[in-house]
Amino acid sequence: MGHTLSCPRCQKEGVLRSHLQSLREYLASLLFVSPFRCPACSHRFLASRLWLDHSTHPIDRRQHLRIPVRLYLSFSGGKVRGEGTVLDLSMGGCVIKSETQVHTDDIFYLQLSLGEGEQPLEVAAIVRSVSARGIGFKFLRGAQENKRLLAFAQAHVDPSSKSSFNTTVAA
Repeated sequence: MGHTLSCPRCQKEGVLRSHLQSLREYLASLLFVSPFRCPACSHRFLASRLWLDHSTHPIDRRQHLRIPVRLYLSFSGGKVRGEGTVLDLSMGGCVIKSETQVHTDDIFYLQLSLGEGEQPLEVAAIVRSVSARGIGFKFLRGAQENKRLLAFAQAHVDPSSKSSFNTTVAA
């Protein structure tokens, strides 16, 4: 019978297995030690995967920390224009709620309102998913290097997980 891991930092269960990122992690994997990440506090750590219940530790595909937000957004591309609410934001993309019909692989120019009196953040993005939860956008390369996006994201991350946010961004 397998067991489940809990985060060594916050003690919460539900940690996810992460992808290998370094030579050290590849070598450790030969000894059945894998990297894990806590979705609650974003702490990344190594642990033995022997005797784990693998169904409770799926591999996490996320590369960037997601920040729950509520921001107004407008977007346009081709003949489509729309608006909506950003539900979560990361350095890699965002999920929005909108009534506008879009399709996977459509490319849009997004304008996110970060706050009253501030210029909107303008980024290019491609639609990666459309579901009941919302529209998943992946930012195109230039957006991921946007200093205003990075500053906004860092300002809205829980202070206890800021150090892990910076390492997650670099991943």
